[in-house]
Amino acid sequence: MHPATSTTAGAPAGPSHRTLVSRRRTLRGLLAALVTVPLVLGSAACGADSSSSADPNAPVKLSVFWWGGEARAKLTEDALALYTKKHPNVTFEKTWQANQGYFDKLATLTAGGNPPDLFQIDDNYLTEYASRNSTLDLTSYKDDGKLDVSKFPESLWQYGMVDGKLAGIAAGENTQGLVYNKTLLTQHGLPEPTTGMSWEEHIAWAEQVSKTTKVPGTQDPSAVDKAFWIWLRQQGKDLYKGTELGFTVEDATRWFELWKGARDRGATPTPDVIHEGNATDITKQLVVTGKAATSWVWVNQMPELKKNTKNELGVVAYPGDPSAQWARASMYWSVFRGSEHKDVAVDVINFMMNDPEAARILGTDRGLPSNMDIRQEISANVTDPAMKQSIQVETELAEKFGKAPQVPLKGHSKVRSELTKAAENAQYGRATPAQAAAQLVEACKSAIA
Repeated sequence: MHPATSTTAGAPAGPSHRTLVSRRRTLRGLLAALVTVPLVLGSAACGADSSSSADPNAPVKLSVFWWGGEARAKLTEDALALYTKKHPNVTFEKTWQANQGYFDKLATLTAGGNPPDLFQIDDNYLTEYASRNSTLDLTSYKDDGKLDVSKFPESLWQYGMVDGKLAGIAAGENTQGLVYNKTLLTQHGLPEPTTGMSWEEHIAWAEQVSKTTKVPGTQDPSAVDKAFWIWLRQQGKDLYKGTELGFTVEDATRWFELWKGARDRGATPTPDVIHEGNATDITKQLVVTGKAATSWVWVNQMPELKKNTKNELGVVAYPGDPSAQWARASMYWSVFRGSEHKDVAVDVINFMMNDPEAARILGTDRGLPSNMDIRQEISANVTDPAMKQSIQVETELAEKFGKAPQVPLKGHSKVRSELTKAAENAQYGRATPAQAAAQLVEACKSAIA
């Protein structure tokens, strides 16, 4: 969610720990600067949209900023062009770039007094921006129907709430997926993993795969935040609780011990290969490079995975009770609180989410459409077999989804990097599970302070 590759709505492996620390410091400094320059917000921050109090046909130029690759850019530009065709007075200043460096640029624009009116954001940073009052509260627009979420899964639009304010609208839906090498299993007469199998059953299955195929049965996900998060929810805990961590040193110790046991049994690759899976992007996950029979990804990443292997792939929910999973916003659209044209910016979001013609243009690039009626139409016309798999498993899981958790606290990107650091210390034997867990909790408390 995390942060996406060119056409991926989920959150792939990001930059190094050092880069994330640097990015975190940059973001803190730049957003802190915003607090000291309230004039940047402009008078429109407290009053009505300037475009709504004047001639409704007056020219409006709206700046839009998003991350992605050329394919996403083309789709987004086409959808915005359709809006201009239907609203000739509205034109767009469009800016996009790869995920790498996107949030540094967004922080610079926001603190420097030149923020975009409408911008893409994910759950790593939504709380960060909302807590600085950089995002417009969309609640009143939702309540009066100008931003129609009536066809959204309730937990999906609620996953944009921060401190009682609707800070962002889900551009699409996603959820966690365990992707496996179906060809490898078929060749060796082995069963496929199934939704609902326990974590212990998954590890036992992976051990058998390793012994039979000589390919490690599962990538070790102890450094994967989405796996740890799901596991915590299945234990009655959560990643966050209010303004604090939702887990303890004892919880993290149990998680690291679970995967130490899996490594000791040969169910996972060696630490060097595990690190490779942790550090690489979606196109080089171990399930497609042949270095493990499964990888822990986002369901919508199936098409990108399939492009990089000749093997047939399958996808199921993460192990354990699937109600621990939820309708996750793959990413959000947010409006800058000080935009002079916020009413128009909100209308553009509403258009992209609910206009059938716009939705057909955007397709599933940012995840499954949030509007369920539109999703049904788009899904019926999908031809990519891998995307059909993604849609099928997410549709099946939708009946099992539990309540969405709170949006991650500011500092979440640092929490993710600290999990990787602690898990790899345990994987390489530099720390016991208990020592790694203590390190993790201490670092995470500092990250969210």
